[in-house]
Amino acid sequence: MSKIGKKTIPYDKEKIQVVVEDGGRFAYKLVNVTGPLGKLSLSIRKGINITVTDGEIKVERTSDAAKLKALHGLYRSLLANMVFGVTEGFEKKLEIHGVGYRGFQSGTNIDLNLGFSHKITYKPPEGISIKMLEENLITVTGADKQLVGQVAAEIRQLRKPEPYKGKGIRYLGEYVRRKAGKAAAVTTK
Repeated sequence: MSKIGKKTIPYDKEKIQVVVEDGGRFAYKLVNVTGPLGKLSLSIRKGINITVTDGEIKVERTSDAAKLKALHGLYRSLLANMVFGVTEGFEKKLEIHGVGYRGFQSGTNIDLNLGFSHKITYKPPEGISIKMLEENLITVTGADKQLVGQVAAEIRQLRKPEPYKGKGIRYLGEYVRRKAGKAAAVTTK
């Protein structure tokens, strides 16, 4: 039995509604979790059973096949992230480093000046909100953990931190390993 998979997922029945129905991408089961911050869905493969009781979600597998053992803990983690996401949400923070590098809030979009000859406008997907707390601090929030991480990675990709001066966009608290520049050639007479 999977250490992670055998743990039940507690949830508040008054805030969250969990519905398991037939269908989904794998034509077996579809789990819908609805809460104050939104609605998330997850398609379940055949061989994994989801049981919803009073304030608890339990994930079980039908056999000890290697593929089902691998999926058991995975589905439990994905469902736990969905429950957390619709109640509290996920957040990633990014910081902008570099002289003249800054960002501005423009409605739901952000405009970034990253040393190029043009500004970059990033439009977040539905379900994600992006806020510029300062000129150099970006906060990405949403209910879907995977989507929050993906949007943060896309923003970081616009100008990754370079190793010589450390300029670019990085996660808050990320350490950028710096390289020494070229040493001046020393000539002796």
